[in-house]
Amino acid sequence: MTSADVTPEAARAGGAAGGRRGRPGGAGAAGGPPAARARRPRGRFRVPPRLLPYLLLAPAVAAELIVHVVPIAVGVWMSFRDLTLFYIRDWAKAPGKGLGNYRIAVDFDAAIGRDLLGSFLVTVAVTVLAVGLSWLLGTAAAILMQERFRGRGLLRAAFLVPYALPVYAAVMTWGFLFQRDTGMVDHVLVDQLHLTGGDRPFWLIGGNSFWALLTVIVWRSWPFAFLVLMAGLQNVPRDLYEASALDGAGVWRQIRHITLPALRPVNQVLVLVLFLWTFNDFNTPFVLFGKAAPDGGDLISLHIYQTSFITWNFGTGSAMSVLLLLFLLLVTAVYLIATSRRRTARA
Repeated sequence: MTSADVTPEAARAGGAAGGRRGRPGGAGAAGGPPAARARRPRGRFRVPPRLLPYLLLAPAVAAELIVHVVPIAVGVWMSFRDLTLFYIRDWAKAPGKGLGNYRIAVDFDAAIGRDLLGSFLVTVAVTVLAVGLSWLLGTAAAILMQERFRGRGLLRAAFLVPYALPVYAAVMTWGFLFQRDTGMVDHVLVDQLHLTGGDRPFWLIGGNSFWALLTVIVWRSWPFAFLVLMAGLQNVPRDLYEASALDGAGVWRQIRHITLPALRPVNQVLVLVLFLWTFNDFNTPFVLFGKAAPDGGDLISLHIYQTSFITWNFGTGSAMSVLLLLFLLLVTAVYLIATSRRRTARA
């Protein structure tokens, strides 16, 4: 049969049959009710928009609980126990001690309390000097790097090298530099500049350990301050400097009245971060001095480590850690309240 012999009725019947074959249930490709075409595929789970933020935050909250909250809770529990070497095998059965560990830590007439107080004062001195010097060097470098000159990008990268280096490799290198007989520091000061009268000072023991530790901490911290302040200066319009220069303002007046006020919000966060990092620093004194740091380099984090893992008095060490945490929380709260009130009064 040719195509000419096909009647109109047969053509309509074939089209209907084709439509039934094209869709299950006999409905054509263009047929069927609209609700069937708009039906969503089964098995797809849609999160309610109200629950989506909490679902996204859940992994971070779980990690925070595992990494920080649970260890802090265990440390607080240990601070109320007489956990020593005799109970380390089954530390959950250590007898309770109440506030006894805290009394020992703050008894400044006894040896343990006096040592803790001395370590605290050394930590405060190192932190104040390190934060101040790091901020000063970072500010000066950030302001200088705003000017365009040949090699600026290379110099910026060189400034960030101390911050990018692994802490252990960097501090071990400084340990070699501070060696009395073979270190480069004494070689330059004694053999080349003749500043000590021929005596080769010790840098890793005695009173000079304070200055050695301060040097290493500042060397590692100021590139971070430089990086943060340099990023903050990108938001300061250059038109302000050009207009002030036309009005006769010099460099120091521009820094005082334009740069520093513009960097005030950045500095408020930067100083707090540097303070917390330096006060809690453990790696630098541990790698530089070893397990037993001299009095001049006995930061409080290393002192707590010695109390816990050298003398095996975990209960007293935990009490010291809790006291340190409370002190840092208090300082942070006072600092944030003071800076927020200052912002409110200025606004």
